[in-house]
Amino acid sequence: MGNAFFITGTDTDVGKTTVAAGLLCAARRQGFSTLAIKPVASGCDLTPQGLRNSDALALAQQSSIKLPYAQINPFAFAPAIAPHLAAQQAGVKLDVTTLQQACLQVVNQQADLTIIEGAGGWRVPICASQTMADLAKALQLPVILVVGVRLGCINHALLTAEAIAQDGLKLTGWIANCLDPTMPALADNLISLEQHLKSPCLAQVPWVADDNIEHIAEHFSALMPQLLAVSDPD
Repeated sequence: MGNAFFITGTDTDVGKTTVAAGLLCAARRQGFSTLAIKPVASGCDLTPQGLRNSDALALAQQSSIKLPYAQINPFAFAPAIAPHLAAQQAGVKLDVTTLQQACLQVVNQQADLTIIEGAGGWRVPICASQTMADLAKALQLPVILVVGVRLGCINHALLTAEAIAQDGLKLTGWIANCLDPTMPALADNLISLEQHLKSPCLAQVPWVADDNIEHIAEHFSALMPQLLAVSDPD
């Protein structure tokens, strides 16, 4: 049975896709099969093939199992706004059941590593009454939290971890993604995160200028044997 994880972040633009693609790349380079889904994406570009999202394309590039784009990113919206607002503008109704079904189609491919990447933070709405957290709860998958290491990250990380626990899901661990190369007391902030978060730090990704996925993946190579044994009951 494959291993699947739901990836969330402490906020938007904290590097969820960079981390997710890096994890997929590290697993693929070690001979594992990989697959990912970005069920909802806003800020998509209009191409001759239709709306395409750069995050979803990055995930698809690192997936060894190739699926049609519509399965990797079933709900794509042009405006770079919150997903529920983009869906409203497009006249599309989003709900947990529909998104869960789309995710399970990908999870059921049984890749060695499957990643479901959320949109924004843990409680980003998908409609008037449901959030991304409700999708994670419906899927009942272990969660990996991407902590965007910048000013305010400790508060954001602790609140997100508390919310994940309150929702009854397992936080497998967190990944520190350094976003600010000039952040004061960077090392002390990382120590504080390790002291206050109950789940382990799986990896630290230093700030890089180019976000080269091959280079990012190097920070996850040693993690793969541990990560791919976490959620596999066999």
